[in-house]
Formats: sequence, C-alpha cells, structure tokens
Amino acid sequence: MHTGHSEHSHGGHPSTNLEEAFGRARFSNREVSRLDFADRLLDLACDASVALLDRVKFLAIEADLLDEFFQVRVANLEDQIAAGVTTRSPDGLRPKEQLKTVRAKVHDLYRRQDDLVAQVTKELAPAGVAIVRWEDLAAEERASVSAAFDRDIFPVLTPLSVDVGHPFPYISDRSINLLVRVHDGNSGEVRVARVKVPDVLDRFFAVVAGERFVCLEDVLAAHLDRLFPGMSVGDHLVFRITRNADLVVEEDEADDLLVALEAELRRRRFGHAVRLEVAGHPERGLLSTLLDELDLREDQVFISSAPLGLSSLWAIAALDLPELKSEPWTPLPPAGIATPEGGTVDLFTALRDGDVLVHHPYESFAMSVEAFIAQAAADPDVLGIKLTLYRTSGDSPIVAALIRAAEAGKQVAAFVELKARFDEAANIGWAKTLEDAGVHVVYGLVGLKTHSKTVMVLRREAEGIRRYCHIGTGNYNSKTARIYEDLGLFTADPIIGEDIGLLFNYLTGFSHHVDYRRLLVSPVTLRPSILDKIERQAALGEAGRIRMKLNGLTDPMIIDALYRASGAGVDVQLCVRSLCCIRPQVPGLSERISVRSIVGEFLEHSRIYSFGGGDGGVEETFIGSADLMERNLDRRIEVLTPVLDPRLAAQIHGLLDLVFADTASSWFLSPEGAWSRSAADRSISLQETLKSDALTKSRRWLDLATTSLVERRRV
Repeated sequence: MHTGHSEHSHGGHPSTNLEEAFGRARFSNREVSRLDFADRLLDLACDASVALLDRVKFLAIEADLLDEFFQVRVANLEDQIAAGVTTRSPDGLRPKEQLKTVRAKVHDLYRRQDDLVAQVTKELAPAGVAIVRWEDLAAEERASVSAAFDRDIFPVLTPLSVDVGHPFPYISDRSINLLVRVHDGNSGEVRVARVKVPDVLDRFFAVVAGERFVCLEDVLAAHLDRLFPGMSVGDHLVFRITRNADLVVEEDEADDLLVALEAELRRRRFGHAVRLEVAGHPERGLLSTLLDELDLREDQVFISSAPLGLSSLWAIAALDLPELKSEPWTPLPPAGIATPEGGTVDLFTALRDGDVLVHHPYESFAMSVEAFIAQAAADPDVLGIKLTLYRTSGDSPIVAALIRAAEAGKQVAAFVELKARFDEAANIGWAKTLEDAGVHVVYGLVGLKTHSKTVMVLRREAEGIRRYCHIGTGNYNSKTARIYEDLGLFTADPIIGEDIGLLFNYLTGFSHHVDYRRLLVSPVTLRPSILDKIERQAALGEAGRIRMKLNGLTDPMIIDALYRASGAGVDVQLCVRSLCCIRPQVPGLSERISVRSIVGEFLEHSRIYSFGGGDGGVEETFIGSADLMERNLDRRIEVLTPVLDPRLAAQIHGLLDLVFADTASSWFLSPEGAWSRSAADRSISLQETLKSDALTKSRRWLDLATTSLVERRRV
C-alpha cells in the first residue's frame, strides 16, 4: 500500500535541503499547539464583548479539552517514558522534554482559569447569578441548605474509611472527592476517609433557584460532622483525578472486535492516574497520603483556587437567562432544496438536475441530510442504503430511518466505527440496535479507523440503478450539527457514485483498495494527491495559490511541501482551528505562508482544500473528512471529494474569501509560534456574515414558490 511520497520527487527541492537549513526548528510542538487552542478559548472567556453566559460556556469547553488532553495525550507521553522511548518528535523534543514543556504550559492555563472564574463570577453577581462559598451564605440560607442536605444529599453519601481492613478506595475518573482526617477521641486513633461527591446530584446546589448556587463539595465539607458522628473531624481537601482513557485493543489478535472493545471499555475505568487536581491550600499530610495511595508524583499535582472540574459550568451556561446569552441561531431551510411549506423537495429529482451543497449550522441538517436518508427509507424504488457512522446523537433520526428501511426490506449496510474515541460505548449500542433490526453492520477495520462521512443510496430508475451520494465534513449527528460548522455535498455524479461504491465494498467486504477516479481516499491516494497538487502550484511560482481550511496540520511531509511552495513564490493561506505545527513567515522558509485560527460561536469544523484560482487559472476545490495529520493520512479511512459544479465551487471560493477576510474571530500565528488576536479592527465577522447571507439566500429561495425548481435554481 502506497501511503507516502518520495522526498526526492518534489520538483528538485528535496526535503533534506530544508532539514539542513532549518533542522527541526521548522516544526512547532504538536502538544503545545493543542494547549495553545485552549488558550484561545480562554481568550474568549475573558472577552467583554462576548455575552456573559457564553463566556462561561467557553470556560467549560476549555476544561473539557484539558481533561481529554490528560486522558489521551499526557497519558501517551507517560506511557512512552515508562517504556523507555526516547524518540524525538518532529520539533526535536523527547517524551520527557515534551512532558516537562506541557506541564509548564498547563500550570499557566490553571492560573488563567482561576483568574477568569473569579472575574466571571464577579460579573455574574450583578446580573442575578451568584456562585458563592459556604461562608458567604447568610444564616437563614445555611439553615435551608442544611435541611436540604439532610433530606436530599446525606442519604446518597457513602463515606469510606481507610485502615487495615479497608484499603484505599478506588477513585473514579474525573469524580470530585473529599479526603478527610477523622480523630476518635476515645481510642485516640486517627484515620482518613474518602467521601465522593455523588454524580447523580447537581454539582451546583441551588440555594435560590436560578440565582444563587454553592458547590456541592462545599456543602459536604460544611456537614462532615454529620457523616462521622462522635468523631472529631480534622482537615480535609477536595481533589479530582484524571485517568488514562486511551483504549488499547489488540485488533490482530481479537476474534471479535466488538467483544474485545467491550472488555477494553470495562478496563478503561481502571486506567492509571495521570493528574491530581486539588482545590485551595491542601494540608501537606493529606496531600502526601493521596500521592502515595494513587502512586502519583509531585509534578502531577495541579492546585486550583477555582472549583475543580470546570466542565460542570455547562450547567450555569445552560441557565434560562437569554439576556446573558448571544441571540440563539436557528438553522434555516436550505436554499436549493427547501419547500415554501417548510419541507424538503424530492431530493432524487433535485439531484438529477445538479449537485446540492449545504452549510451547517447555517442551513438545517434535518431538512437536508436527515431528509435525504428519510426519503430513501420511504421510497419504494430505493433498493439499498449504505453509510458510515463515526459519531451520532443519542436520539438519532438517521438510525431510526435506517431501521425503517431495513424493516421495509431494503438492503441497508452501516459501517459503525466502534473505535471513535469516547463514543465507543454509544457506538456499540447503536451497532447492536441496527443489527437487531436487520441492518448489515460492519464494526471496523483492523488497524484503521473509518472517519469518512459518506452515504450512498441505490435507486432503481428507468435507465437502471442510479447512485445518490452525500459526502460531508462532519458527523451524522443532529445535535453537533447545530453548533459545528460543516459542509455537505449531495451528488448523483456517476463517477463519484462508483468511487463510493468501491469504497463501501472495501469497507464491508474482503478486497483491496482500487484506483479511485475522483475521490481522494486515505491511506492510499490522499497524501500523494495533496502533495502532487501542492507541487503543481509550486511549479507556477508566484502565479500559484493554495488555500486550506482545516482542523489540524501536523504532517511533516505536507508541511515541508508547503514550505517549498512558499519558497517558489506561491501564496499559501491556511486557516487551522487547533493543531498546527507549521511556522509561517519565517525568513527564507515560509515568507509567503500565513496562518490564522478562527474560534467563535460555532466550532469551525469543515475541511476545504483549494489549489489555484489566483493568476494560475482554474481553482481545484475539495471538501471532506480529512485533516492533514499523520493519523488521518496513514491510520484512517478519509474521503475528500472534488466540487465539480462551477456554481457550488464559486460558493466555496466565496466562503474562503470570507474566512481569510475575518477580523472578528481570528487569531494569527507568528513566526515564533505565538498566537495573537488583532485588537485594532474586528469589524469583519465570518460567522455573522454567513448568518446574514443564509437568511438572504433562504428568503430569496422561498419567495420563488411559484416558479419551477429549475427556474428557482437559475435565480
């Protein structure tokens, strides 16, 4: 299988020249880049122009990101160190050096978090929302909370003491706990005990509904004497641990991937601890006890003055206080396929007239993607439906439609990726549900994750079987489609349909990849094709242009190719949301490369690749599931599709123009690897402009109710 590209096939500019001239300094560190994205989220949390509860939301998002960073990335570095790995990362750091670097960066993030929580809490109070400490409560409030403690909290608490007969209890991942020192005055014995803050109760206890809240651990700490009657309660500390949550499944040795993954999920909860968070000013003896019992080091401790587990702030962000939030956005009927009555046209008829492009969440996912699959399930001429499911929502209309289709006797095949991180258990459930309904379910491929977003509908028509397809940049998930920005292409192009049919045969059958005529598919054609397109622009020199919008750019071969294109005079514009290892505007290396990251109300998630279109002529445009990272190019099934309809290609080129004109939500990457936000001019907002454009397009389309579909399209 060919997954690479010869370093000596790049127009006479071998990568060794870059190595000799710039060495490993031409790459930024991947892990630090991930933490830089967390920093940008905190920038929004402190932005006074952002609605107050939206700022709280960004704090919660950043906390979720940091949790996952420790569960996966830090855990991976710890495992490498334990295994004696000393291999350098592309930027030249060994695992120990990376771990030291990221720990210092994380301590900086904690300091920012602490300051921001204090600031936001202070600003919430005049707006009618107060997050207070126990000592801040009035006497009557304490009495009310104590009564609620006895009634609603005390019965579900289980204090666990530690002694010869009671070993230190298991501490579950990301749970909030209290470690308490307890003294028996009669025997003189001193023990420690652990009290878990129950997950089944709200983290923020409502002293006054919707107005005043106190953290549940504060309530527990104030009532420890009720848990240990007759004892003297001494010091306590509040703590939280993060465990290694990365799954390791020996796929080559597994007889049944689903069974093996279920077993590994059961083991995940016992992964070794990689972080200990402690609130306030911990008493040294209790902290030492925790370190000993959890087998943790001092450098794995992070002390915070803010409440632990800031992802719980989602509950505050969700309060019904619209005056403290940005105006909610409702996805609009998609121009091109919506009906004046609020429905969706017959998509099969529409697609025979031409391709359709949809843009979420500006345009409705329900009225496009979900409608497509629902129409296929109900259409008596549809013989089969095939799709890939990487992540989906808990009440997925798509899964329900697939079940209806199978029950109606259609051939339905679903490729459910069981290894989608943190959605493994949900996907196992969906796989079983679909299989019980008669859907042909494929669980996964050995050594590869299937990350592509593809649907194919097979319909019997007068001319024979016709394939109708959807290729997207985002998951088939109705909930995230309201907050993730993504593109989707509907097409009846026979060559694209044939390519997707061959891909599904590879996924569900026993065959090799074939030559795809239009799709770019990893791990076979995607990297060499992208490299070839970069080289073609480099050959044009200053007439060349490359524009990319993606979530991650870390692949060294792609980065070196972009450096060579820059050296040849090509204008390279990159919008990279999170992970970015390229260094722009370095003299002699990347002077014609610019990098921005857009972070706003919606998560910028679409992947767009554009080559040409400047003085170099025709612009080639691709959209799809793939980022330019080693995992996507080498260890995943990814699909990029060309956008062939000039009308739709022009829409995407206009979108890219907006992306690279944005000043409101853009952070810019410096040659030194630092991100900064322009303070001078924030007048051009990508997302606000797209909202306005979507409203105009949708209204114009629906106003043409009396014209034919073809005429409406022409207008």
